[in-house]
Amino acid sequence: MNQYETVFIITPVLSDDQIKEAVKKFQDYLKDNGAEIVHEEHWGMRKLAYPIQKKSTGFYHLIEYKASGELISDFEIEFKRDERVMRFLTVKLDKHAVAYNEKKRKKAKEQAAEI
Repeated sequence: MNQYETVFIITPVLSDDQIKEAVKKFQDYLKDNGAEIVHEEHWGMRKLAYPIQKKSTGFYHLIEYKASGELISDFEIEFKRDERVMRFLTVKLDKHAVAYNEKKRKKAKEQAAEI
């Protein structure tokens, strides 16, 4: 199993409950198809670099997970079918990226413990 991370942008016209429902849909899809979610981050509403569908902001969400390569194409089809998703990007992480992400999470945890 390879490790991947997917960042997707959800349209800003949704309520908080609708955003949580959309994110849960993709989490459930991964879990139902044998993927293991390693880490998640909700980045909140951010300004887009350029307008997408006449919108200048969107809700960003990142999911880092372990899955087989065959799952990725089906997972991306789910994003394409969902009207709430404006853009998405999936990246396969190499061993250096995995180590960097683990180091970054560990450092964030230590900083949170100090506060």
